[in-house]
Amino acid sequence: MTTTIYFPEIGEGVIEGTLTRWLVKEGQTVQPYDPIAELETDKVTTEISSEVAGTVLKLCVNEGDTVAVEAILAYVGNPGEKIPSAGDGDESAVPGNGHKRTSVVASDSDQTAVVYKGRISPVVGRIAAKHQVDLTRVSGTGRDGRVTKQDILAYIAEREANAGSDDLEAVSQPAAVVEETTIQEKREVLQLELDEGDGLLPMTGMRRAIAEHMLLSKRTSPHVTTVFEFDFTAVAAHRAANKEEFARDGVKLTYTVYVVAAIVQALKKHPLANSTWSDEGVILKREISVGMAAAVAGGLVVPVIRQADGMNLLGLARTINDLAQRARNKQLSPQELQGGTFSLTNHGTSGSLFATPIINQPQAGILGIGKIEKRVKVINDAIAIRPLAYASFTFDHRILDGATADAFVNTIKEIIENWE
Repeated sequence: MTTTIYFPEIGEGVIEGTLTRWLVKEGQTVQPYDPIAELETDKVTTEISSEVAGTVLKLCVNEGDTVAVEAILAYVGNPGEKIPSAGDGDESAVPGNGHKRTSVVASDSDQTAVVYKGRISPVVGRIAAKHQVDLTRVSGTGRDGRVTKQDILAYIAEREANAGSDDLEAVSQPAAVVEETTIQEKREVLQLELDEGDGLLPMTGMRRAIAEHMLLSKRTSPHVTTVFEFDFTAVAAHRAANKEEFARDGVKLTYTVYVVAAIVQALKKHPLANSTWSDEGVILKREISVGMAAAVAGGLVVPVIRQADGMNLLGLARTINDLAQRARNKQLSPQELQGGTFSLTNHGTSGSLFATPIINQPQAGILGIGKIEKRVKVINDAIAIRPLAYASFTFDHRILDGATADAFVNTIKEIIENWE
């Protein structure tokens, strides 16, 4: 029996992906759970596995193709078996045809409510909600007629231009639209022609997602960064005394583990740092889940340590080791990159002394730890050599004031410097 391998639903907001590499060839035998392809989404690069044992009968997508969720990727079965086609009633047999967009309502006079059933990106969804746009009235120019960000911004701009000057609702919204379109116009101006000898590095889904997320964060939150210096003498002593015991349990005890543990304790004491901004008020998050930025080939991912407040030092170390290893091996699922309430970036591993991290929306702040190195420090009027690192805390000034932010970081500092 022929089995169809689909592009699965692999996370909220993931609507399409790029097949970057086939790991099998037609005619090759596979076993259940054998990886057959690598797919890159705007969140993560992941492997797609075969659900059954058999022979790869057909690969339906070329490397580099962008396909929609639920599109057919390949067929696995016994040699000589018939492969289903669109004529057999399997409409999705055409690569990329996982979902069809419903027809667009063109008449503004039609008062019948029509629910848009096409797939959209989270950015388009947010713009539509903010400006109360009925997506069935927007003509999409994206793949399979999908409504893109440019489509909806153009629709809003045209709607506002055609609105009467006495329409209070219309005149209350153009500023945001003008800001969005102005940014787009500036980007178009900056599209420079390539000179002879110049090269163009194609934009990957991950790189584009990172760029959009960083721009969104800087436009959303008023960023303020405060810098402290942490003394890791106590942590270094504890680590030296316990790393062999942890190693016997198959766990590597790193400085990051201690920082995460200190962050968790500080967030319990300062819940405002574990919150999200909303127009109705600040949402205090009950769960403490720490995102840990990890550099990977082609970009950056932030796997999340879920419910970190329920783990001891060994549990945190085991979870951090596992997430870091699977991040490097491109084995994280999109779900493991979501749900964080606070973030940490350990940029010091690359030699950086201090940085001004960008907030991972919609969180209230992000802590950056620079390189831990022995430096000269004056303690009680005496010169000492200590393992020191700069810690930079970037926070959303809508939520946290300077004194509150400093109190939070001072709590982390106190825990680190008095570790027992």
